[in-house]
Amino acid sequence: MDSVNLTQTLRQLSFALLPVLLGLVLHELAHGYVANIMGDSTAKRQGRLTLNPLPHLSLSGSLFFLVTAFSSAASGSPFILGWAKPVPVNPRNFRNVRAAMILVSLAGAVANLILALIFALFLYHLIQTEPRVDRAGFLFKTCQIGILVNCTLAWFNLLPIPPLDGSKVLAGLMPTPLVRPYLNLERYGMMIIILLLIPGWLGQILRPLTFRTIEIFDSIIKGIF
Repeated sequence: MDSVNLTQTLRQLSFALLPVLLGLVLHELAHGYVANIMGDSTAKRQGRLTLNPLPHLSLSGSLFFLVTAFSSAASGSPFILGWAKPVPVNPRNFRNVRAAMILVSLAGAVANLILALIFALFLYHLIQTEPRVDRAGFLFKTCQIGILVNCTLAWFNLLPIPPLDGSKVLAGLMPTPLVRPYLNLERYGMMIIILLLIPGWLGQILRPLTFRTIEIFDSIIKGIF
């Protein structure tokens, strides 16, 4: 990577850092918060119901963020991903385990989509109030990446690959005899994700979902304002 590309990549990382950090922290906070409401206070007792990013950060997820950020800068494809340390959840504390696990699992993606919508609203306000806003400036690019990253995080986590949240949602809807064998695939989850990432299949799955969501947000905002 030459010095020009390195500079561009570092600049992109500076734009992405806040949206990614907010997205990862709020994603896990939402899981823990909903679990607490549903009767499991494990995350609360372990100090995970906090906006402090340090208890949430994952080494592997942070490295994945850096790898996808550098590779997306090199290829010109806006595809950045990462993850935080999963909040601990004890299903035995739930009255209705299936329903609670579905709600807890969906909470993270919903938090990311809400955050993406907030970034979209802020970006719309910025464009409307500052017609000559610098579209290459920090604030504009941070909002753009905030929308893109958080929509991507939401759909990535909803993929039905154990241990991603989507697998727990699907497990909650499956016949009981199939649940354990399906969730036991978790040991191969990271391998499956990497195998999808290397040839670009993961991006091909996520990009249409992400950009369609952004189009819906754009239509909603323009319809309201």
